[in-house]
Amino acid sequence: MAMLLENIVQAVEMWLKLRRNQSQIYVDPNLDPVLLVPGIAGSILKAVDNENGRDERVWVRILAADYKLRTKLWSRFDPSTGKTVSLDQKTSIVVPEDRYGLYSIDMLDPDLILGRECVYYFHDMIVEMLKWGFQEGKTLFGFGYDFRQSNRFQDTLKRLAEKLESVYEASGGKKINIITHSMGGLLVKCFMCLHSDIFEKYVKNWIAIAAPFRGAPGYVASTFLNGMSFVDGWEQNFFISKWSMHQLLIECPSIYELMPCPDFNWQHDPVLEIWKEKQDIEGNSKIVLESFHPNESIDIFKEALSSNTVDYDGESIPLPFNLEILKWADETHKLLSNAKLPSQVKFYNIYATNLETPHSVCYGSEDSPVTDLQLLRFFLPKYICVDGDGTVPTESAKADGLKAEARVGVPGEHRGILSDHHVFRILKHWLKADPDPYYNPLNDFVILPTAFEMESHQEKGLQVTSLKEEWEIISEDQDNPDDDAAANRKPVVSSISISQGGDNQSSRAEARATLTVHPQNEGKQHVELNAFSVSVDA
Repeated sequence: MAMLLENIVQAVEMWLKLRRNQSQIYVDPNLDPVLLVPGIAGSILKAVDNENGRDERVWVRILAADYKLRTKLWSRFDPSTGKTVSLDQKTSIVVPEDRYGLYSIDMLDPDLILGRECVYYFHDMIVEMLKWGFQEGKTLFGFGYDFRQSNRFQDTLKRLAEKLESVYEASGGKKINIITHSMGGLLVKCFMCLHSDIFEKYVKNWIAIAAPFRGAPGYVASTFLNGMSFVDGWEQNFFISKWSMHQLLIECPSIYELMPCPDFNWQHDPVLEIWKEKQDIEGNSKIVLESFHPNESIDIFKEALSSNTVDYDGESIPLPFNLEILKWADETHKLLSNAKLPSQVKFYNIYATNLETPHSVCYGSEDSPVTDLQLLRFFLPKYICVDGDGTVPTESAKADGLKAEARVGVPGEHRGILSDHHVFRILKHWLKADPDPYYNPLNDFVILPTAFEMESHQEKGLQVTSLKEEWEIISEDQDNPDDDAAANRKPVVSSISISQGGDNQSSRAEARATLTVHPQNEGKQHVELNAFSVSVDA
């Protein structure tokens, strides 16, 4: 009977501790408030006309995105104030505060219908947290900011202090759980250093996700020389060109603050490699590969960008590698290196793993050497990768320099980790929204159903039902086996048979099942259940 198969499936699911998601939304008044803080480019920005007060969204937008970026967001750094000031002096850049700050960090282009996933930021996490009982404006808030500015820019830190106070009051005097993503971790760490009294007064826990605590070397090096794109796939055709983004970021202190920390002891130093044609003392040419460590790379950036300009409103404006911003970023690195966690605040770190992540960058080749550093922008970079999330090396994300309650690695991509059910489960536990007292994120796994097939038919007076169900267990690979060893391990196979007797022939039934557990590989383990039942067709 099919009922026997259902019993087997339920038994296997109990063994796997598989829990189905509950979609019912409710409000839990006992939860402590949460403040979500995004990373670079993770906040909606609007340009407000200084004369009539009209505003328009300039980040993020798909339609006319490149034009609005060039006319409204291109800027220059003012070393006297530490502020990056828009070239358009007729408008001011602001962050919308709708939905208690959540609007600006949820879907970065709310008008987009197709391909909305490309502009999701905290959207999936917000939806999930509402299911857990959090309520917008009571226990769930967002903090967007002008990501062009330094992570220790006083105006941003002042807004954050005001936000913490308002969240504290709106929640009835409860201390706050801050969840940061990426560069948002550097912003909060700077705030903690410069305003430790306010931080300790209002903050209960800080959870950092995929934070580049020691920089993102490969990501930043190629950004300085080639630009970057925040959108992949077909949407890129309607978005912002890499070079337009380059011309914005070259004047942004936040990018310079993502350069590799000069005092960090990397397992392998990030380097910039360039194939060059050299002349020996006899005048013979030869092709050599030159390597430059982070401090030495500065001279390469200076030379490569020495003639960089932008045309704005009929004027050609020089935009070289900015040494004033570099000085500012060096001071930020010193501040971050000396950070201390207040005694009353608990810190947690979630870092991503299992993706090749740019660490060192190489330009040119033995067949096509670089003859002019100012032409580097036209060369495609080749990356030497390390383990990470595709943007931030795991080594950098783990090196928070703080006394952490826990550091947990999750296989995932830099932005995608914000939609990861493994991460949701960990957050639910740390935020006290999880009723399971036995769950431990440090020995964690997530079980996801991946396939379900069931077929039933009659054959010679018998009812025959077959079932196939598969799951994937995602966890940290504690043993770290090499690929060859993992490939040689064999699956574990178990079988079970169940019979149902009866006084007459028509009530008899039999079911058999085979459970196959495959070896863990790269943090994932595959489980298969194949079963069938035969009963008399009454």
